[in-house]
Amino acid sequence: MTAIPQSGAYVNFYQEKRGFLSWLVTEDHKRIALLYFWAISVFFVVAFILGLIMRLELIAPGRTLLDPQTYNEVFTLHGVIMIFLFIIPGIPAIFGNFSLPMLIGAPDVAFPKLNLISWYLYVLGGILALSTLLYGEGPADTGWTFYAPYSVKTGTNVTVAVLAAFVLGFSSILTGVNFIVTMHQMRAPGMSWMKMPLFPWALYATAWIQVLATPVVGITLLMIVAERTLGIGLFDPALGGDPVLYQHLFWIYSHPAVYIMVLPAMGLVSELLPVFVKKSIFGYKVIVYSSLAIAFIGYFVWGHHMFTSGMSGPARIIFSVLTFLVAIPSAIKVFNWVSTLYKGSIEIRTPLLYALAFIFLFTIGGLTGLVVGALATDIHVHDTYFVVGHFHYVMFGGTGFAFFGAIHFYFPKIWGRMYNQKMANVAFSILFVGFNLVYFPMLVLGMMGMPRRYYDYLPEFTLPNQISTVGSWILAIGLILMITNLIRGRKGPKASSNPWGSVTLDWTHTQSPPTLYNFEKTPEIERGPYDYTDYEAYIKKNLQS
Repeated sequence: MTAIPQSGAYVNFYQEKRGFLSWLVTEDHKRIALLYFWAISVFFVVAFILGLIMRLELIAPGRTLLDPQTYNEVFTLHGVIMIFLFIIPGIPAIFGNFSLPMLIGAPDVAFPKLNLISWYLYVLGGILALSTLLYGEGPADTGWTFYAPYSVKTGTNVTVAVLAAFVLGFSSILTGVNFIVTMHQMRAPGMSWMKMPLFPWALYATAWIQVLATPVVGITLLMIVAERTLGIGLFDPALGGDPVLYQHLFWIYSHPAVYIMVLPAMGLVSELLPVFVKKSIFGYKVIVYSSLAIAFIGYFVWGHHMFTSGMSGPARIIFSVLTFLVAIPSAIKVFNWVSTLYKGSIEIRTPLLYALAFIFLFTIGGLTGLVVGALATDIHVHDTYFVVGHFHYVMFGGTGFAFFGAIHFYFPKIWGRMYNQKMANVAFSILFVGFNLVYFPMLVLGMMGMPRRYYDYLPEFTLPNQISTVGSWILAIGLILMITNLIRGRKGPKASSNPWGSVTLDWTHTQSPPTLYNFEKTPEIERGPYDYTDYEAYIKKNLQS
């Protein structure tokens, strides 16, 4: 395997077809990834602004900006957008779409038209979610979980919000099917499963969760619509329904959905570390099997969300044990990542900083997850701000920081330019400090007993809330600096085809930006970079010059 040269004239995927319409009807996986990128970025900014508004309300006891009803609506819309429009689709839809075919030596995904349809469904779902702002009694006020029976009885636009989540579920399923077929059918000659990079493996495990678990929540959300419009009585106890049934059906999907959110981030970290440590990933096969184990065991642990809902004693014990069991493959990954750093030739670059932050923040999120997974401690912290802090350490501190790391890693490949790395490092530092100032006080508030989802609180909770609100301002400054630096980077110095010295096909065999069909000719894999025991030898042979 030899890398293609960067020199010489070529036509990249931007230049192949021009005009706004060419983007709307494109079947190129790279363009579709960028369509997702711009849409997801807009929704993220909207949800982040809503989060800032919530923190401003909570800077002091009593009403500051919002009345209770408006706070509930802002809280719900923030959660719906962040979960269904950013965290779940973010890494697979953008970086999976962009890099997966190149990582496995394919010219595109298996079903390009289906890929474009999934983006249109995503945009439709986002428009439906935001449309609840414009008419009727306002956005849903149930929280992003749409818990019955309140979601059945409230007069707000729950039906439209639920239908938005339903449409977004279809987009997720189509993406999952596309990735599974792509990896089964379109790997380059010679690329066996155990020569495949770890990011595709993570996307593979995630795709199966998307395909198998998402229909469950789709049916559940339709049951909410039927309950509201037809008064069937599935979840309403006044009509003989069972609201706990809704919790079971919702979390049967939504806990595996946690791994839809975090598994791709884990895959990205497993790709970033070898590039900037300049050595093989420690325990390649173990990381592969741990990804599959997380995806499988994740289906059976939903009940730990319901320990205080009246579940039987044996069921609570079983779900608690399974919760601790699913932590094992996650811990294995952390051990392997840290072992990869050991005696490595570490090159401090911005993507590596985000990967290291992921490991640190995800570890905190995972350890606090064990607190809510244990029967005795969950009784005390259930539905407190401890859960909010834990959730954000896993989702934003984990998946969010991995997302930012992926942007900085793939930036030269996507746009063919380099951003200012010193400014990127400054932005990272501010983000990291701001994040911990926002969410660590929430863990303290939870231990003190402050309940979540309230727009007001007792005076004894004032100081941690003030620290958290100030932290949100610091976090916002970091985000603004990061976004500004990346926008300016679009006109930065020209990037080479492989500025990081990676050894995967997306860097060694494609231009920056890539051509329409990625490769001049289909790569043939022999030993190359995918024999992870020979990573150092490959670097010495092909990249030292």
